[in-house]
Amino acid sequence: MTSLHPVGQKRANAWGLHDMLGSVWEWTADWYGAYPSSSVTDPVSPDTGRFRVIRGSDWNSSERHLRSAARGSVSSEEGPKDSAIPGFRLVRTE
Repeated sequence: MTSLHPVGQKRANAWGLHDMLGSVWEWTADWYGAYPSSSVTDPVSPDTGRFRVIRGSDWNSSERHLRSAARGSVSSEEGPKDSAIPGFRLVRTE
């Protein structure tokens, strides 16, 4: 069972990002495509496509979807602005 908490109280991931799962499905810059049949780390997305990858699940998802490997797609024509599902995360690099 998940519970609400203020942002930043959980340990950051390997990239220094907090609270990656459970708020909204996150719209990514990756185009949706089939994964390679062989084992890979950080697979590269296709160069173009019709659908963007969404990751991470939302507050209403079942517990089995609460993982970064949970992946779905949303039409690139709709985007997060027209869909009830994904949001997006702003990341600042220094």
